[in-house]
Amino acid sequence: MIEARDSGSAQAPGKGRGRDFWPTDKPGRKLPGPKPLFGAAAALVAVVVAVVAVLMFTGGDEAPADKPLVPTAFTPDFNGEGFQQIADRSADIREITEGEASSAKDLQSGKFSFKLAGSELTKDCKAAVWGGRLQGDLDKFGCTQIVRSAYVSGDKKHVGQFFVINMKSADGVNQILRDLQTETGAGWVKPLNVKDVPAFGSGFSAAYAKTYGHYAVITWVERAGGEQPASLNELIDVSLVIEGAADFLYGRLDLAANTGARQ
Repeated sequence: MIEARDSGSAQAPGKGRGRDFWPTDKPGRKLPGPKPLFGAAAALVAVVVAVVAVLMFTGGDEAPADKPLVPTAFTPDFNGEGFQQIADRSADIREITEGEASSAKDLQSGKFSFKLAGSELTKDCKAAVWGGRLQGDLDKFGCTQIVRSAYVSGDKKHVGQFFVINMKSADGVNQILRDLQTETGAGWVKPLNVKDVPAFGSGFSAAYAKTYGHYAVITWVERAGGEQPASLNELIDVSLVIEGAADFLYGRLDLAANTGARQ
């Protein structure tokens, strides 16, 4: 799974569980339910750079409504372990369905529970993101669909975004994850804002992305209203709950593995 680092850090993601954003915190990563975990977490965070970047990104003010939104902290995981069977779309040619896109209506782990507030499945990959470079790479590397889903916690204290990007291959996914590193300025996925759910992304937020074969899976979470939490571990725990919406991809992996075994 994926550990958080600050998006302004020049440190590349590596293996091993990382420290939190704040130096006094203990690592608080919780394991999700019974499904297997694939891949390793990011490397140790450069704490001084992280704290400086938080101040640069947040500044105590909300971003203007017309400003493209990016997460305050972002961690990509390029490992892709366990999903090699569908590293290329040729092994998983069926398009994502509306039913799959909205299948995770209720998500729960530990003290956190979330409900699906809305979802969108589109074939217009460029319209679901901002940034010319990101849009160009989505086209170049064969994006055919993007799922965007919005979640709100039962106590209304947290909101989350869940994205799946259907690419031609894992190589394309890795390029998109590189583009999403906010220091590149390449662009980002637009949050799906839903009626009666707090607007997303203008305050302190954290995002995590992972290679699931030829799919990029991205979770982006924050406290409702964008308040900065005392510890980034809180948002890591929330993101793990939201990542449960990717369970339908395990079904696709199983189908591809069984099909391959019969051939």
